[in-house]
Amino acid sequence: DITMILNDKTASGNIIGRVLLIEESGVYVYNQRTERIEVDNSNYDSQFIYTMLNAPAIRDRIIKQSQGNTQIYVNWTTISQTDYLVPQFSEQRKIGEYFANLDHLITLHQRKHYLILEDIMLNNINKMDLFYDYYAQWITVYKEGAIRKVTMDKYLLTQSWIKQLAPELRVCELSRITYQKLLNDYAKSHERQTTMDFHHQLKGAVLDAVDEGLIERDPTRKAIIKGKKPRHKKIKYLNQFELHKLLSNLDLGQEINWDWFILLVAKTGMRFSEALAITPKDFDFSKQSLSINKTWDYKGEGGFMPTKNQSSIRKIQIDWQLIIQFSTLVKDLPEDEPIFVSGKVYNSTVNDILERHCKKAEIPVISIHGLRHTHASL
Repeated sequence: DITMILNDKTASGNIIGRVLLIEESGVYVYNQRTERIEVDNSNYDSQFIYTMLNAPAIRDRIIKQSQGNTQIYVNWTTISQTDYLVPQFSEQRKIGEYFANLDHLITLHQRKHYLILEDIMLNNINKMDLFYDYYAQWITVYKEGAIRKVTMDKYLLTQSWIKQLAPELRVCELSRITYQKLLNDYAKSHERQTTMDFHHQLKGAVLDAVDEGLIERDPTRKAIIKGKKPRHKKIKYLNQFELHKLLSNLDLGQEINWDWFILLVAKTGMRFSEALAITPKDFDFSKQSLSINKTWDYKGEGGFMPTKNQSSIRKIQIDWQLIIQFSTLVKDLPEDEPIFVSGKVYNSTVNDILERHCKKAEIPVISIHGLRHTHASL
């Protein structure tokens, strides 16, 4: 028997037509997105069928027949009515065994990699080590390669703060008092919410140290989160009248500029990185919609990147005025290239332009992200 996922959502996108596992027997609960395929073992080899259905060429062919607009999906009828070229049974078995052995070999190598990392962690850390050294190794083993760069940078910043605030604190000295002192020292220069984030990033490593027997009791239990008085918060959104004044102040000429970018973000509520990644191909002028399916890596070397999460992939309805304006603006531009990007882009550049417009229109100064808040509030 083979269990196949017809449709599923993951961090990396939709899994469509992915074969999950092969089992000789067992009891399973299947939801509406899965199918169990019974293989005639006298004519077909299960391992071969598993390998064949997972082949990129087969999956691509199935996906091309998928249905749906906002969320594409595949049904069993599509898969069962697709023709597959299958060799004789003896050849199937040879191919199936080859790829089964290959999968097994890859799994062993992956497992060996993590066992080596775990061995390094356990053999090189002891109770007398400095806490920031332990934290650095903990990040390497548990976080490196598993989280996005922007999140990794936050963990590395936390590591630097530990070294700065508690350079002589050892793992064995972590108690509720020493941990609370570390939080208090951090809170002297940070607001409460930032201190809470700092605490959460520390807690994972500390609890693992407890599990490994390096610390007897959980020092994070009942931790008190403090913080300095919040600074005056800038206004984060405009009301309808203020937005109208801002849009009336924009210089919307015959060519693409940052004022067009401001208009598009204000009317769609896109994130900054999503708006940078918009290409002419993303517009569906006939259906008055805009497809959000990628972001632009403006903090790094540039280039397209996945959206923040799966739910960020969406289609936005846009008004007829925006349709007319952008259909003219992008008609001669390359279909798959970003409309607004030509070289390195800085968030501050666009925010400065927006600030000048806000001051000229005599309305509160907001950021580009404030336009997203404005769109949501309206």
